Formats: sequence, C-alpha cells, structure tokens
Amino acid sequence: MSTTITLVLALLALTAVVASFATRIRIPYAILLVLVGVLLGLVPGLPRVTIEPDIILLLFLPPLVYASAWQTSWQQFRSNLRPILLLSVGLVLATTAIVAVVVHLAIGLPWPVAFVLGAVLSPTDAVAASAIAQSTGLARRIVTILEGESMVNDATGLVVYRFAVAVVMTGTFSLWQAGLQFVVVSLGGLLLGLILAWPIAWLHRHIDDAPIEITITLLTPYAAYLLAEEFHISGVLAALAAGLYLSRHSSRFFSANTRLQANAVWNVLVFLLNGLLFLLIGLEWRTILESITSETFGSVLGEVVLVSVSVIVIRVIWVFLATYGSRLLSPRLRRRDPDPGWRNVTIIAWTGLRGGISLAAALALPLTSATGQAFPARNLIIELTFGVILATLVGQGLSLIPLIRLLRLQTETMYEEELRQARLIATRAALVRVEELAQMDGAANPFLADLRAHYEDQARHWSVKADDTMQEPIAEQAVTHQHLREEVLQAERTAVIALRDQGQIDDEVLREMERELDLEEQRLRA
Repeated sequence: MSTTITLVLALLALTAVVASFATRIRIPYAILLVLVGVLLGLVPGLPRVTIEPDIILLLFLPPLVYASAWQTSWQQFRSNLRPILLLSVGLVLATTAIVAVVVHLAIGLPWPVAFVLGAVLSPTDAVAASAIAQSTGLARRIVTILEGESMVNDATGLVVYRFAVAVVMTGTFSLWQAGLQFVVVSLGGLLLGLILAWPIAWLHRHIDDAPIEITITLLTPYAAYLLAEEFHISGVLAALAAGLYLSRHSSRFFSANTRLQANAVWNVLVFLLNGLLFLLIGLEWRTILESITSETFGSVLGEVVLVSVSVIVIRVIWVFLATYGSRLLSPRLRRRDPDPGWRNVTIIAWTGLRGGISLAAALALPLTSATGQAFPARNLIIELTFGVILATLVGQGLSLIPLIRLLRLQTETMYEEELRQARLIATRAALVRVEELAQMDGAANPFLADLRAHYEDQARHWSVKADDTMQEPIAEQAVTHQHLREEVLQAERTAVIALRDQGQIDDEVLREMERELDLEEQRLRA
C-alpha cells in the first residue's frame, strides 16, 4: 500500500515538472508526458506500472468529460451540433467499419475482431486536442467542434466497442437490435444525466457553503456515470448531459465565493488527472514492448504504420466530404452556414489524436470468450492501439502547431468583441443603478460620486472597439493604470508581511489580508 502511494506521489511530482518544462518549450504537456513515460518504461530497475482499464473508465473519464462539458458554451455547442454529430457519430461508425475492412484484408483478422479494433480506435482524445487548439488561439468554432466531438465520441465509441466485443463473445449479431440498443443507450444516458442534474441544481440553490458545494460538484460526474452504468446506458453521456445542464444554470445558484473556489479546485483536478493519464499511457510502453518478440517486431511495426495511416486518411477524407459534400447538395445549408474556409477544415481534419480511452478499451478486452477460448488477437489489438496512439498523439500533435502557423489562421476576434460588449452593457447597468441610488439618497453622497466617476471611466474605455484608432491611447492609459495599481498592491503586501514578521498581527490576519489583495489583483488583470 505504501509503495503504491509513494509511486502515485512520484508520478504527480513528475507530472508537475514535465508540464512546467513543456510550457517553457511551448509544446502541449500531454505529448511530452507520453514521451517521458515511454523513456521511463525503458529504464531497467524501475517498478512496472500497469494501467487497470477500470481506473481510466471510472476514475479519470467521468470528471474529465464533466469538466469539458462545464467549460463548453451551450450556445456554441448547439449552433455547431451538425458538424459535431457528423464527427462524433458518423466518423466513429465510418472509422470502425473502414479500419475493420483494412485489417481484415491486410492483416487477416476475423471480421468480428477487426470491428473490435476499429471501435477501439474510433474515439479521439479530448484533452490533447483542446489543449493545442486553445493554446494557439484558434477560432472559437474550431475549438467548440473539436471539444464537442471528443466529448460525444467517447460515448459513441464505447457503445460501438461494447457491441463489437459482444459479437466476438457470443458469435451472434443483429443490425436492427444493435441500432435500437445504440439509440436506447445513448438517449437513455442523456436523459438520466438531465434528470440527475435537476435535484443537484436544487441542492446548490439551497446550500450556501463553498466546501459543501464543491464536494457536490466533485461527486456529480461519478454519480451520473455509475447510475447510468447500473441501468446499462451510457455513463459518459450522462456525465456530459449533467455537466452541460449545470454549467448552463450555475450562474443562478453559485455564489461568487463558491465559483472562485470551485474553478480553482477543478483546474487543479483536471490538470492532475490529465497529467497522470498521459504519463501512464507512456509507461504502458514497457508492458507492450515485452509482448513483442524480435521476430514479430518488424511485422507489428508495419501493421501499426498501416493502421495509423488508415485512421488519419479516413478522418481527412470524411471531414472534407462532410464539409463540402453536404454544402454541394444542400443550398439551404450554404445559405445558413457560410463556408468555414479550407484552412479551418484542414485543422479539424488533422486533429484526430487518440489517447487514454482507446488504450483503456483495448486493455479492457476480456481474456477469454464465452466458450472459454482465448480472446482472438487480444495482444495484437493492444499493440496496434498503442502504436496508433503514439503515432497520432506525438506525430500529429507535434506537427499541429507548425501546421497552424503555416496556414496563417486568424486568431479569435469574436470572443474579444463579445467580451467588450458584455463589459460595456454591465458598466452601463451599474451607472443606471448608481443614478437610482443617488436619487433615493437625496443628499450628495461622495461615495456615490466616486462610483459614478469610476463607472463612467470604464464605460469610455469599453465603448471603443479593439480596431478603433482611438483604442491605442486608451489602452496605453489602462496598462499604465494597471501597473501603478500593482505597485501599490505590492506595497500593501510588503507592509502586512512586515507587521506579521514583527509579531503585531497574527498569521490568520495576514492570510485574510492576502486574500483581499489577491482578489483585487485578479480584478485588475481581468
């Protein structure tokens, strides 16, 4: 037990170090963690680290899907539902089928086993894709489509995987029954997630205690996932639906204090889970390598290249056909949804990284079938899956940022404009309320006069668009003002620390003062 705890703590420490280094050299930390894990797996004498599939599917997946759903804009998700479903459902089914055909014809895997491999490789990885997309300032629509696809295709991929494994285990398959069950499992998961979200939202409305509310948010994805799995419906979609609903309504039941603390807790949790997951993927290389002999290494490598190229080519063809083929056939779509531009389509087509879900699905394959015989080609499926993960996560992941620069994609501007508009409207609403309070107060109130002057200054600042020539001097004034305020805040910090060091105030008083100063600094930087 103590060895396991020590190992987990060591992996967490390594995650922090590697992620910090990745930030310095400006590559996604997920890619570097996988490479470090691979290298550590080759070091003799280090303890072997093996991944239990249930740990990924239960411990990692629910909170990561829930967190992605919480950060997703429902408005953007809904407006991009067509491309998201084309990728998360259509492409999953296409990848499963075409990969099955390729490995059946080229490698000779039986049809049921070939479909299992196709299902294992069908879902993309949400973490690496969104991290790269957000860090490069891509258009919000691209980020929404990539994150939405990754959230939903985890569920559809696992459902297809479940059917494919059942065929291998039982030897029977009914397309009609499989299609019906697919709909039931998917819609059932979504419905259960929404049903569960309602009482949880009620709890949040009637509890005003940040630690308790944050605990509820941590338990919610696990409750949705486990309850759905108990009813044999999609736990991933249940966690997704609960996250989308609660995120949409959180502004009505979270206090400012709870929201600030919850965001901090979830940011740390998601970082640690992501870091551990990618590090564990790399460490699994040692176990994979031991299952490959020198005689079979060449053939396995060739098969990995074949399957990796197939997965990449399938996505590229599908994305371009789904984008331009549908517009060619539908005049209504051309009018309603303008051409996204071939550069944006290229980025979406190239961002087909595989990760922890695929590896967990491969490792979760049963050892024996219902007849007691060994599961056909189980080791080969695991080897090919790991190879494809490395090829896409490292190969495509490292090439994605240079590709974005090569295509000279425009960074997001709509978000900044919407943020400016929201700040301007909020500031004007504050001015209206200040005037109402001044009329109620009757006599001249110097505090209200200061408030009025502050909000009038803010309104002048936010009323100028980012591309306006008047913005430059105003922006320079804002930077100067922020710098001066930060200097003043630092002087306040130095003063209260000196009081604590001299024994004039207690540490508890210092922490309260630091909290107030930290909040003021965050407000300035926002």
